[in-house]
Amino acid sequence: MRANVQKIVLDGYGSYLGMEKGCFVVRDKHGESWKYPLFESEIGEVVLRSGNAVSTSALASMGFWGIDVLILTQKGKPIAVLKSLDDDAHVKTRICQYEALKNGKGIEIAKAVVYAKIESQNLVLRKYGLRQHDLMMVKDKINSLESDSLSMLRKRLLPIEGKASEHYFKEIFQLLPRNIRIENRRTFKAYDGINNTFNLTYALLKWKVQIALLKARLEPYLGFLHSEEVGKPSLVCDMLELYRCFAEDFLIQYCRDVKRRDFIVKTEKYSTHKPYGKREYLSNSKTNNLIRTFYAYLDWKVRIPRIRHGYRQSLETLINEESLLFAKYLRNERDSWIPRIAIPN
Repeated sequence: MRANVQKIVLDGYGSYLGMEKGCFVVRDKHGESWKYPLFESEIGEVVLRSGNAVSTSALASMGFWGIDVLILTQKGKPIAVLKSLDDDAHVKTRICQYEALKNGKGIEIAKAVVYAKIESQNLVLRKYGLRQHDLMMVKDKINSLESDSLSMLRKRLLPIEGKASEHYFKEIFQLLPRNIRIENRRTFKAYDGINNTFNLTYALLKWKVQIALLKARLEPYLGFLHSEEVGKPSLVCDMLELYRCFAEDFLIQYCRDVKRRDFIVKTEKYSTHKPYGKREYLSNSKTNNLIRTFYAYLDWKVRIPRIRHGYRQSLETLINEESLLFAKYLRNERDSWIPRIAIPN
């Protein structure tokens, strides 16, 4: 029988995580405690937020047993993961990943990612009765692109993706409540609360993708659609494109209950030319609620068969499995790679 999979989340200020007699023990600032027996339950993930404490014995146990550990800032932004020393022991997959830059696979992967992203956007548009992309036309445009240079192909793919995303956000933003509705999507250092809420949710999803890639022994910083740059996990960015629809479907529903009063304004350093600026964020309590609710959303099941057994699987399992299938394709253990996409009904 499969063990009961549990997650340990320390998102309240002043909590403590330690080890006692084979159990993870969590104590909050009020003295209440909870035990998680290591061998009776499968601990699938531990989330640690700044402002809490953890013992070195607990960290050692998490590293030894390969438990995913995410470290968040006070604002809920993921900034680090715990990685075991033997995670890089399997080098064949990464060698094949590097070779894909030159053997033509990288070009096919970049095309597949862009098409799958636009296809996944259609899943959301269809679910909410909005105007969809013409996938036949998109596929013809992508297939017509011919280039022996991956960098040149990227430049020709990005306008296709950009135009589709512009239409997509224009459609889904209509579903937001009027008092918090926005017109345009803004990414890095957006000022308004809704765009920053999207950015936070993407960041949570990005960590899930990065962990899945590490489990599949892939190099997160060597991508195909996104260019290689210092500090940019380009393969994570590639694979994230397949699953942004999860965040968007979740936020369409979550934001129905978000009010203007749920946002707070903070003055932050913005750039060298404009040192400080005011930016909106969800309040701390609302941010905690969003994190918990989004992780629960990733446990929802979709009708995509699992690799070994079952006709349904959770969204999080889908992310993990797709990374394994992608690695098999790079190692020539599969003839093709067609990303599997779905959202809950």
